[in-house]
Amino acid sequence: MRILVVNWQDRENPLAGGAEIHLHEIFERLAGRSHEVTLLCGGWNGCPPAGNSGGMQIVRVGTRQTFALRVFRAWRKDLSRRPFDVIVEDINKAPLYTPVWGAAAPVVACVPHLFGGTAFQELAWPLAAAVWLSERPLPFVYRDVPFQAISRSTADDLAARGIARDHISVIHPGVRADLFTPDSAARAARPTFGYVGRLKRYKGVGILVRAFAELPRSDALLEIAGAGDDRPRLESLARSLGLGDRVRFLGFVSDAEKLAMLRRSWAMVLASPKEGWGLTNVEAAACGTPVVASDSPGIRESVRHGETGFLVPHGDTSALAGALARLASSRDLVEEMGRRGRTFALTFTWDDAAARTEAHLRGVIAQARAH
Repeated sequence: MRILVVNWQDRENPLAGGAEIHLHEIFERLAGRSHEVTLLCGGWNGCPPAGNSGGMQIVRVGTRQTFALRVFRAWRKDLSRRPFDVIVEDINKAPLYTPVWGAAAPVVACVPHLFGGTAFQELAWPLAAAVWLSERPLPFVYRDVPFQAISRSTADDLAARGIARDHISVIHPGVRADLFTPDSAARAARPTFGYVGRLKRYKGVGILVRAFAELPRSDALLEIAGAGDDRPRLESLARSLGLGDRVRFLGFVSDAEKLAMLRRSWAMVLASPKEGWGLTNVEAAACGTPVVASDSPGIRESVRHGETGFLVPHGDTSALAGALARLASSRDLVEEMGRRGRTFALTFTWDDAAARTEAHLRGVIAQARAH
């Protein structure tokens, strides 16, 4: 197959997140199976205009702010004459409406999750309104497009917006279980909780900080890894709650530092109101570490309540603090949930996700040719 993937960013972008990990893990595997894969994406200031990652050719145009304005021109000028069999649009921010301008090949929409009303929790209202409005035409512009959702929650969201349910295939992400492995000797001696991800207001890290402040364990530690514009507010919040050096902001961490953090934590925490899946939750489980998370769309599928961790009502700081306290008071519970988490994580592999994606794309191409 000759596949064009369109996404706002690639994995090398400083602003890359879980959506980019998902994209690379799947499509680099397809490139390794002798498929020709090209990624058209935005870049960043000073980035090279082209690259190669795992056999996938990368073409970068503009930046996060200008990519939507330049993507069509880049397609028409440099890529439209290439005989692609299928175009995959990864809709993880605002849709780029590839069915309108990429009609030379069938389009498949891959969706981690849509923002919906959560955009208003993060962005200034004019920009949030623009993001919200950009999603409204989905059932019209993409009405004949096959969808690939990464969770049942995302599939439910798409169906509620008017996408035909029989147009949606659910293919869960995988996890690098060979990389994310347990090491019980690495577990911190004191109750230690962690968050790793972008520091954006909508991620709910402030809820975690407030819940941690309610934890009746003065020896407990909270580590927050990641970068983002919400960090100054979060640091101010921690100071105002008198948490002192019990909350540590680690900034951006390398893959090795992330792995060490997942292994030493007594639980990883995700208090977001909505995610496509919760990749870090499954990575933590693969490391034998429990997860405490909001019982939110997407997230609830990556945590088994009472088995691999705890799900609590989103925004309920007392419930979140209570779940952290249960784990902080029992190292045995941490280890038992960690063992169950490892078993759960092993049911998700990137090889399986890539194989199912490959089969899905082949089916779309065959149907398009039949018509």
